[in-house]
Amino acid sequence: MHPANFRDVGEALSLWLDSSPVPTGRLFRGGRIDALSTPADIGHPRTVINLRQSPDPSHLPVRMLHFPAPDRVENYETTLRPVSRWVSDTLKALAAPDMEWPVYLHCTSGRDRTGVIVAAILVSLGVPANIIVEEYLLSEGADADLIDRAISGLSASGLQRMPDIDMLRSRLCDC
Repeated sequence: MHPANFRDVGEALSLWLDSSPVPTGRLFRGGRIDALSTPADIGHPRTVINLRQSPDPSHLPVRMLHFPAPDRVENYETTLRPVSRWVSDTLKALAAPDMEWPVYLHCTSGRDRTGVIVAAILVSLGVPANIIVEEYLLSEGADADLIDRAISGLSASGLQRMPDIDMLRSRLCDC
């Protein structure tokens, strides 16, 4: 059984793009993994990145990383320093040479914090904003205005010019 809002980001992008910049089977997103019994339930990732404040249980045989979103801050406000630092730190970890792919990103429901980080990845890959919004809207309870606000802040921050972004592109697409 899959977590809430589970999906393969590359597969989802192929709904709108002839050629997805994210290979299928490389990046998965969704909700918490607390009740899962096997990595097969979330696409066989080698790394799980938890974006919640609370830690994950350590019952799955995968690398577990924890990048909690800032507490008491609106995570869609990507121009705020704590949020932009959280996004940057998470992207740097994804770009690191020791990152083990495929990766599963998650928060509680797989929508808000996960949506912001996935949007940041897709902005860095040059995916058009309208496609990023469509991918996000596949999540139950998604609000287009919120992700539009996050994308605007990410785009204004010069995310595509960050030094680690080229490494992230290379690592994500290194099949």
